[in-house]
Amino acid sequence: MSAQSLTSHGRFGRHRDGVLRFLKSGMVTTALVVAIAAPSAKAQPNGPERTETAVASSSPITTVAESVVTLRIPLPESVGPHPAACDRLSYLRYRDAAGPARSADADAVLVAQPGIFEGAGAFDSVARNTVAAAAKQGRHLEFWALDRRSNCLEDHLGMRAGLASRDVHLAIDYYYRDTDIDGHRFGGVVPNEQLGWLGRVGVAQTVQDQYDLLTAELPDPASRKRKTLCGGHSLGGVITAFFAEWDFGGVAGADQCAGYFALDSSIDTSLSALNGIPDILDLSIGGIGSAAAEAALDGGAIPRVLALPAVINPETMNLLGIAGLAAYLAPHTESDLAAYVPSSLNQEATYRVLVSRNVAAAATGSPSVRDFRITNAAALGAFLDANSQPLALLQAGFGFFDGGTVVDKDFPLPGDVAAVPALRGLTGMLFGPDRKAIPDQPNGPLYTWRDYDDPAVAAGAADRHGVPFTDATHEVTDIADLSRSLAAQPLDFTEWYFPMRLAFDVFQSQAPELTRHRTHPGGIFANPTINLIGGAGVVVAAGARGHGETVTAPGYHHIDVLTAAARQSGGQPEVISTNLARFALERVDRP
Repeated sequence: MSAQSLTSHGRFGRHRDGVLRFLKSGMVTTALVVAIAAPSAKAQPNGPERTETAVASSSPITTVAESVVTLRIPLPESVGPHPAACDRLSYLRYRDAAGPARSADADAVLVAQPGIFEGAGAFDSVARNTVAAAAKQGRHLEFWALDRRSNCLEDHLGMRAGLASRDVHLAIDYYYRDTDIDGHRFGGVVPNEQLGWLGRVGVAQTVQDQYDLLTAELPDPASRKRKTLCGGHSLGGVITAFFAEWDFGGVAGADQCAGYFALDSSIDTSLSALNGIPDILDLSIGGIGSAAAEAALDGGAIPRVLALPAVINPETMNLLGIAGLAAYLAPHTESDLAAYVPSSLNQEATYRVLVSRNVAAAATGSPSVRDFRITNAAALGAFLDANSQPLALLQAGFGFFDGGTVVDKDFPLPGDVAAVPALRGLTGMLFGPDRKAIPDQPNGPLYTWRDYDDPAVAAGAADRHGVPFTDATHEVTDIADLSRSLAAQPLDFTEWYFPMRLAFDVFQSQAPELTRHRTHPGGIFANPTINLIGGAGVVVAAGARGHGETVTAPGYHHIDVLTAAARQSGGQPEVISTNLARFALERVDRP
């Protein structure tokens, strides 16, 4: 089965030769990024070719400088033929604008691995907030948000053109309507048969990439050990644990880090520490053994990309970015995305899962999302807000519907079932703890969106039992920050191509192919750890607890840990970044 067969027909069902030719040509939208004073590409002494490009951001935190860094570190020949663009590693670098220009001169460098279906752009708020929190103390941190190598396959040209022209329709035209941009045409999702190399990119290559990047950017081993903090969000915490135990030619991954940080995650190679599910040991998804899984990936018998027929696949991951772009450019304008994006089986199924009141509405498609008048901000809320998005891994608390009446959303899970105490841990881990709501007046008023800090964010909105759907403690992310991260980053928030091999590897951490490299089993305990978790996130719901210090941010959902606004209710500072900056500085200041 190909990745193409898992998504819709049309533009997202076709392949374009030479993915990311636009990016490789260096024609980057000037409204998004501008070149720094140094040459854009430079061969470093005894190091790989490196480029660094400054990012112009509309973030209100103007004291933090952002740039996108790429290094040419080729994949090994053993992975097989692959696009040339995939021989580069990329990350977003955040630093204090008034601080040192060289990373080696910073007080500390935090290096973050992304979670599943997540790109480097998702770290934008927590990175800025953390750097700014340290700067208030006169200290200079850097935050590096890593991008997985598989993101080299993504085509961001339509998004960048839509951003530069302030026209979301141009992005949709590019991805769905055969519209050329500067002579380039989108060709759809890269099919499974052309992703043989990605079937060989799992934990081993992922941790090697992090090691190679660290040693290239911070070549002094003593400096890395003294000032580098290693961590990640969600699955990124698990990847960090593998990195800590891995042997890199006689050198332990743990020796590259002064400490660890887990963002709604745990520094542990066992997924049970993250989600409460018992270890699967050497069995992977569906009971396939590690050797059989590797053979099936090599032969193409199973997809090389983790994708579902709806909601989670390359097309819908990009569609979330498009929804973010519309909310970023024109949050209060009535949305026409559902009508303007050409209909397909994938689109229809995704809309029914995300915007159906009950089973009957999901089965019949009536009323459909097209029957409701909603602003672009409310559309993004329907896709990602914790009171609407059904999947806990994709939830943030950033406001609530306004402008019309809402009712309980009982699909895909009835609200009353989700509230049963005996099931709360399981349902919370999968669907989050919040009651879901949905607009109740098709062909009626224009539904708008109240932002997270609106005093009336949930005024008059209560479930069938008279309990408010939300309150101020569960609304912590500014929709302006979230939409900017989704739409205006050179490395995107959502990940189109999550490698299936990486999923298999983390589900079979005791497989011989992995354990022979994990020769430093004490690595995850070799350095201090801070667990920064959301009170409404997946770790709390699973009842899991990592080793080390734990800070719980009340009301934060899984994505809020990354996206929470710098200013919280009552003017309080943001919890996650404040404690992350404090932990990092304590580590580098230790005797």
